Amino acid sequence: MTAKKTLKKIYISEVNKEMSKFRSLAPQMITEESIASLPDPVRRHFRVCGFLGQSSFHNVRVIWKSTFIKMNKKHQWLKLRCDQFNSTPEPARIVLMCSRIGGVIPFSGRDKFQDGHGNMYIRLMSAFTVGNVLGPKMDQSALVTVLAEIFLIPSYSLQPYIKWEPIDSLRAGASIEYNNVKASGVFSFSKSGEFVQFTTDERWQNETDENPVRWSVKAHEYGGFNGQCFPARVCAVWHEPDGDFEYFRGVIEGLEFGVT
Repeated sequence: MTAKKTLKKIYISEVNKEMSKFRSLAPQMITEESIASLPDPVRRHFRVCGFLGQSSFHNVRVIWKSTFIKMNKKHQWLKLRCDQFNSTPEPARIVLMCSRIGGVIPFSGRDKFQDGHGNMYIRLMSAFTVGNVLGPKMDQSALVTVLAEIFLIPSYSLQPYIKWEPIDSLRAGASIEYNNVKASGVFSFSKSGEFVQFTTDERWQNETDENPVRWSVKAHEYGGFNGQCFPARVCAVWHEPDGDFEYFRGVIEGLEFGVT
């Protein structure tokens, strides 16, 4: 990556690259036949959220109303500005995050899984690279994050790189494999059929860690977007040995499907 390009320009370039691969793909209709092989709680989720009879678009732009992050348990919440794009024909997730340390010093980060690899790239004051995380741990962590977000695009659940495993009436296991990278976790649902939590033991908190740390994403409430229901308020939690560390909170304002 060249320091002459801002992270925003890099983000836009990567999103455009992903969109250009699949512009000719037409969306298909999601039907009862489409979801017949899914575990019971996942099928119920599709029905309750109004996914049946809808087009299975290949990408989505997530429009965040507000997002906050904590760097560690002792820090205060830091307000973020996030732009996010996810795509399904090949699992891809690209997120641009911008903020100011102490309300003064600008920093930006781009987190992605694309072309079978993960990467977290961070700059301070737009010019100084302070982080560029690559490698197998980053690949797995970025891919399992894609897995955690599959209900943002219903067609994710139907892709050949996703495998489902029934557990019980309120839980289903899922695994994702792409480019020889594998990750898995458990989705939990409410009795009414809404997705409420994803948990995995296959995400790395730091690249120097010897073992991954249990990680979960929780959906606290739902909103209506495009006539369907999706998680509107979410948080992410590290379940550390000395206690839980909630480090991300976000409110989704909308979802823009079929971006071209």
